[in-house]
Formats: sequence, C-alpha cells, structure tokens
Amino acid sequence: MPCSARAVTADGPHQTHLSEPPVTLGDRLRFPRTDNSADGGRRGRRWLSPLFILALWEMGARTGLVPPRVLAAPSIVAGSFWTLAVSGELFTHLAVSFVRAGMGLIAGVFAGGGLALLAGLSRLGEDVIDPPIQMLRTLPVLALSPLFIVWLGIDEAPKVALIALAVTFPIYLNLFSGIRSVDPKLVEAARSFGVTGFNLITQVILPGALPSFLLGLRFALAVAVLVLVVAEQINAQAGLGYLINNARDFLRTDIIVVCLVIYALLGLGADGLVRLIERRALAWRPAFLRG
Repeated sequence: MPCSARAVTADGPHQTHLSEPPVTLGDRLRFPRTDNSADGGRRGRRWLSPLFILALWEMGARTGLVPPRVLAAPSIVAGSFWTLAVSGELFTHLAVSFVRAGMGLIAGVFAGGGLALLAGLSRLGEDVIDPPIQMLRTLPVLALSPLFIVWLGIDEAPKVALIALAVTFPIYLNLFSGIRSVDPKLVEAARSFGVTGFNLITQVILPGALPSFLLGLRFALAVAVLVLVVAEQINAQAGLGYLINNARDFLRTDIIVVCLVIYALLGLGADGLVRLIERRALAWRPAFLRG
C-alpha cells in the first residue's frame, strides 16, 4: 500500500506519495515464496505426468497395443516384483550386486583420492600422474572389459575392477580441481599462524577441497551403478544382471523392468546419501545455512 508524507516547499505544504520500490526478479530469487499450500499443489502437479504415462502404458498393454513380449504392463511388473520379493530371490541377487558395487566404489575412491592428493599437492606429482590419467579417462571403460576378462578371468575380479576404474576418474578430477582451487590467501593465513606440513593439508587444504570431493562422489556413485549394469553381464551367476540375462532368454520383460527400476532406485538412494553427507559435512558453508 502506498504511504503519504507532508512536504513543505516554497509554494507551501502539499501532499506527496511515497510508493514501495518494485519487487525485482532478484528479490524473488532471494526471498522465495513460503506459501505451503502452493508448494504442496506444485508437488502434486509433478506427479500428474508420471501417473498419466503409467496409465497410458497400462491401457496400451491391456488393449494389446503394447505386446507383453515388448513391454509388460505396470500391474504385471508390480506382481513380478512382489513374487520375487516374497520368495527372497530378489534380495539375494540385490545383495550380490550391492557388494560388487560397494567393493568397486571403495577401491575407486581410494585410488582416485590417493592419485588426486599426490598430483594436487605436488608439481612433480602432477607431471607424473596427470598425463596418464587424462589419457586413460578418454577410453571407454566398458571397452576394456575383454582385456579385464583376459587378465582377471571371468569371476568377480573383472566386474569389481571395471567399477573401480570407472569410479577413479570422477573422484580424481574433482578432488584434484578442489585442491588446486583452495584460496591461496587462506593457505598463507594458516602458515602465518604456524600451520604447516601435514596439519596444513588436513586442516586447511582438504576441508577446502571437500565440496569438490563430494561432488565427485556423487558422479562416482552414478557411474558405479551404470557400470554395474554392464559388468554383471560378464558370466554372472548371481546379481541383478544375472536376473536380466535369464529374463531376456525367456522374454520376461516384466522381470527386466523390475531390475531396471531397482538399478534406478540404487542410483537415487546413493545420490540422496551423498546429499545427506553434504548437509552434515558442509554445514559451515553459507550456502547450506537455513534462513
């Protein structure tokens, strides 16, 4: 609402009007709406298109427009999921896949993190380590699977090695960039207070590079799930990939869709886990402070 004020001029007092400044786009971005009902309505709208797609999918399958050998109906997929879950078969294969992905992820994080520390903290380390890493990361990781089978056999080793190699590159690239992006003024300030050597690395450089590392971890988790899908096609005797292979042989598209949905949920859950770690570990950053 406009407000008024009395002003005195050479001609005498008269009424002036002071209007509120216009609200700019920047103000709206800085001060978003907090209408809970509007937010709830927007969240509801976001579910409309997925539900509509599921309804069309179900209708097409029921009417025969989408044959079962092409794509099973959502209701059939849900029934297959329930059957596999109740029998325990699904969780057995899921545990095997989870162990494979976990082992490859841990190995890749340690390898990529160690190489990034050596290259990021030393010019000599950068000259020795960075060139081969930059060359290797341009190679399609999945194209190396025949070599890994020749070198490591057809058991678990090549599957874990493929995941580890794929994870190494996003961890290395992001952590290396984070180390080199630490504010030099912050490092000089720490040195002026007597913080040097190992303490400088652990108390200043690594905390400053932590956001980049966590970003790399988010990419690494997504890559681990993607490579797991292909790695489990290598003579797997258990795991989600084994289920997909069997389902493909018997044209069970419902089981294939179940496994694909679980792969997607694994990726989504992994990303949510890293976001939770970010909120905890980066609470000191202004961007993570709540208003």
